[in-house]
Amino acid sequence: MNEKLKSEAVDYLFDGILQLKTQEECYTFFADLCTAHEVQSLAQRLEVAKLLRKGETYQSIAAKTGASTATISRVNRSMTDSHGGYDIVFNRIGEEK
Repeated sequence: MNEKLKSEAVDYLFDGILQLKTQEECYTFFADLCTAHEVQSLAQRLEVAKLLRKGETYQSIAAKTGASTATISRVNRSMTDSHGGYDIVFNRIGEEK
């Protein structure tokens, strides 16, 4: 667990997210919680992580996702110094390396 994130408010947020059962519920909740740009940024980071996991180059990832090399580097660093969060998600959705 990342102690920098730990708080009652974050626990409450995650408990709320864990109550969502469908993509439609996720769209509804995240549309209320975040701006469209914030949700797109999160989705982009997950896509970057998926492509890094597959061994794609920064240049290829930037071309496919529109992410800056700074964003790609940040995602790569978080995967390298990982708490294992990306692996949990990728393994559960059946994403191959």
